[in-house]
Amino acid sequence: MQPLDYIIAGMQAVIFGPAAFELLGVPIPLTLVMVFAGVVTGILVGATPGLAGPMAMAISLPILISFFGYNVEALLPVLGFLIGIMKGATLGGAVPAILFNTPGTPDAYMTTLDGYPLTKQGQSRKALKVAHLSSVSGDTFSDIALFVCAPFVALMVERHLDFPEKTALLILSLSFIAAVIGGSPGKGLISVALGLIAVFIGGGEDFYPRLSLGTDALAGGFSIMTAILGVLIVGAVLKEYEDLWHRSNLSGARERIVDHGDQRLTRAEVLRIAPYIGQSSIVGTLIGALPGIGTTLAAALGYQLGRVRNERRRPEGAPAFGEGAIEGVAATEAANSSVSGSNLIPVLGLGIPGNAAAVFIILATDSIGGFTPGPSVFRFSENVVNTELVLVFGLFTAMLFANLVNWTFGGAFMRAATVMVRVPKRTLLPVVLLLTFTAVYAQEPSMASLWFTLSFGILGYLMRKVDMSPLPFVIAFVLGEALRTARDRHSRPRAEILISCFPAGSRSFFWRGPL
Repeated sequence: MQPLDYIIAGMQAVIFGPAAFELLGVPIPLTLVMVFAGVVTGILVGATPGLAGPMAMAISLPILISFFGYNVEALLPVLGFLIGIMKGATLGGAVPAILFNTPGTPDAYMTTLDGYPLTKQGQSRKALKVAHLSSVSGDTFSDIALFVCAPFVALMVERHLDFPEKTALLILSLSFIAAVIGGSPGKGLISVALGLIAVFIGGGEDFYPRLSLGTDALAGGFSIMTAILGVLIVGAVLKEYEDLWHRSNLSGARERIVDHGDQRLTRAEVLRIAPYIGQSSIVGTLIGALPGIGTTLAAALGYQLGRVRNERRRPEGAPAFGEGAIEGVAATEAANSSVSGSNLIPVLGLGIPGNAAAVFIILATDSIGGFTPGPSVFRFSENVVNTELVLVFGLFTAMLFANLVNWTFGGAFMRAATVMVRVPKRTLLPVVLLLTFTAVYAQEPSMASLWFTLSFGILGYLMRKVDMSPLPFVIAFVLGEALRTARDRHSRPRAEILISCFPAGSRSFFWRGPL
């Protein structure tokens, strides 16, 4: 098959795949329905302070797998829903930041600097329109970069890197993620070490359990769902409960501000914010392509570069950054949204997750099967059909449809999602906790899995207490599985793997015996 044939086959896998229902005799593709539902869910989750896209992805993944099963036909609908959540949550995160000065996620904090002043000036609807235009523009630009760069990166890695180099790349990625996440390299390395220790429990050679302390409960190791949902979701909920316990005026009344004046986004204003959108889209795309950096740095850097540009070129009488400038909202939202597409470049090209959302994309592919992200995915073969490549172009089609939904209905969904801002956390957190344990039990119907999840939740809570990011732990747990099973997958002796990393002339210094 030629490259164009693969692209067409991927689009057909989505459009002519299993139908969800028929509308006037026309079958509606299941994948597109799931993408639409994911976008709506993501916007609602993003508009709810205390929740985030990765949290919704974590809860929904095991439930989706239990519903759709483990067959390959379920992969595109499940991935479509997850992609929709990822894109919708980024868009919806601007709602509480603009309307109530409440950033639902750390990267939305920069949006509050100009979004909430606009609201106090009676221009909240205009601020939401600017956020919508900027967010979707940055997301679309990032997706185009993904479609172009991911195949190139994968082909270069597949052509020039062998097994020792790929193993070294995994170790380098873990070191890089530990160094850049959480502000402290030392805490990042501890988090990575804890993740590697957890993944190696119960995983010995020749079916002999390692680090199990002689107990049957630990002999099988920890499942990836119990570890990740525990550390990420249960740990976050426990920390939120503590914050609520120490916080006074839990149900304080919000200031009610009424919009007034012209709320339309004029052509002149669109042209004024266009350079800021373009600049921040490039910044966010470059940062998203690096594993582990994430949207917070992209939002901060995009805002700061926008501030410098605004100081040089601000029109006479226009507000400065921090005083209700629509350019500030545009710069921030374009930067953090343009991360979502490019952060899948290391996922699809190298099989390395760079943030929590990418982790659940890899988990979905590993759980369902039929598709393993990595360099071999983009191998074009003319004689034998590469089904993984067809699935990749199907995933790209789902991402384009998600962007189309955001362009057409995203603004209306953002305005409707304002009701989620008013849901009190005391009501929301028990629901999140119940859904998390339900998702774990649906995937693994045993009490041991619930106890493991709670234990990892306590670990995640303690990590947050000492200001240690749990994300290096999660990524180390995912990549540690690849490191642990490397010998079985490649069926090479361990000594040969280590010795092959050194030049031939120097091997006698490190190893004098037979391999």
